[in-house]
Amino acid sequence: MLISVVSWLIGGLLVAAALVVLGFMLATWRIAARAERLVPACGKFVEIDGNRIHYVEEGEGRPIVFLHGLGAQLHHFRHTLFGRFGPGYRLIALDRPGSGYSVRASGASGRLPEQAEVVRRFIEELGLERPLVVGHSLGGAIALALAIEHPTAISGIALLAPLTHLEARVRQKFDLLYVPSRLWRRVLARTVAIPASLKYAEPTMKFIFAPQAVPGDYMVAGGGWLGLRPAHFHATSTDFVAVEENLGRLERRYGEIVMPAGILFGADDRVIGIAAHGDPMPGRIIELDFERIQGLGHMPQFVEPERVVAFIQRIAARAFAGVA
Repeated sequence: MLISVVSWLIGGLLVAAALVVLGFMLATWRIAARAERLVPACGKFVEIDGNRIHYVEEGEGRPIVFLHGLGAQLHHFRHTLFGRFGPGYRLIALDRPGSGYSVRASGASGRLPEQAEVVRRFIEELGLERPLVVGHSLGGAIALALAIEHPTAISGIALLAPLTHLEARVRQKFDLLYVPSRLWRRVLARTVAIPASLKYAEPTMKFIFAPQAVPGDYMVAGGGWLGLRPAHFHATSTDFVAVEENLGRLERRYGEIVMPAGILFGADDRVIGIAAHGDPMPGRIIELDFERIQGLGHMPQFVEPERVVAFIQRIAARAFAGVA
């Protein structure tokens, strides 16, 4: 009798657990469907070594390629900067592998050199002549890897609040993204991660944009909804885990960068602190153009778009002067 009761209890618990998991899966599907309805794919696709890359481009002239940060997508540039450049530039923003509507190749690790190689191949596939590369946050680390590993592919780098050094505090700020197990990443992405992300979206966005306010149109025009999709969470966690594998090694090679380079950093960035990631850089890269903006946080392209465009154009003038 006792064994029978215990068996019923265990069976009931298993059924309850299965229903909870199913509920999370259905919630995830609904949130992702809403995200794709509100922010549909808007560009072209190109196949790069098993990666299906989604990108947008605008204008004609000297090419500038934009690389977004962790958990972001191409709207961080398309929405904020593209309409402010004027003629003379071909502006290209891509969803990095796994982010936005880009699909990461099976078995890809997300390591910085790997992502830099994908960008190099993207540049080659589109026939771009040594573009300037703009990188924000983690995209800045990938731009640095590109400048070190493939210097002849680009003419210069313009970095916005870039991740430049290994720092334990960065992991602590985003510890929920640090999921080393590939299996657990997939499980979490399809169950609790997306409903939890939606629940805490407001405080997360406030932290990322602080001390400035989150733009009212960020979730749609800025593409914020796209972060609430299983594939996007999986890619973001993969990127976050992979950073530690190569960033320390790349740090030791910044002195090899001799192309035109610039960094724009907000002095009040609470996500990637300027003391650890900005201030050491002028002594590491030859003739680095370093611009510090008091009172600015981690999202300069949303908060100071005109100033960001002027900064990029300044670096572009130096970079393209050396392109035949």
